[in-house]
Amino acid sequence: MEADKIKDSIKRAAQDLFRKFGYHKTSVNEIAKKAKIAKATIYKYFDSKEDVLHSLLMDYIKVSVHDLINSNTPEEDEEAHLNNLIMKTCRLSYTVCNEFIGWDFIRESANSQAFLKNLSNELEEMLVTAFSQLSGIRKHETYQQRLRFLIKCSKDIVFSFAFTSVSDSDVRKNFVSFQKEILPYLVKAAITI
Repeated sequence: MEADKIKDSIKRAAQDLFRKFGYHKTSVNEIAKKAKIAKATIYKYFDSKEDVLHSLLMDYIKVSVHDLINSNTPEEDEEAHLNNLIMKTCRLSYTVCNEFIGWDFIRESANSQAFLKNLSNELEEMLVTAFSQLSGIRKHETYQQRLRFLIKCSKDIVFSFAFTSVSDSDVRKNFVSFQKEILPYLVKAAITI
């Protein structure tokens, strides 16, 4: 097998197992067995099970951000447009936490905060780059700084749901609250120059 095919096989196996049993309950041995390779082969391509998870998430996020940006149709006004983009981005962050990582990993793993912070920073950079290339987004330096602030605040708030929410219903309530009570003020602050 080619290196890319082996890596894809590992990631597909890991994704299936993570979704079915959760991150903590999936071992590297099980990933190797499902991918039909030796355990040592996994370590040839990935440093750890966490590294496999990170690679899966980055693949998903890159495709999702690309789809989000390319399927974007500007709203009538700039405020509605940014509000819509940020909510789509927040849903992406939620999906990452809920479907791929799992709330148990987030709440119970000693490394989860560092892992999410790193992931969050990579997501922020991707979003800032993608948003700044959108048509209809002003290129003024101050506006770009405010756009970065909007993305950072929104992303940080959404990732904080992972550590403060007890259940999925709490997360949904937090999203509704964020959308109605916080996001409009962040967007208004970002677009007012």
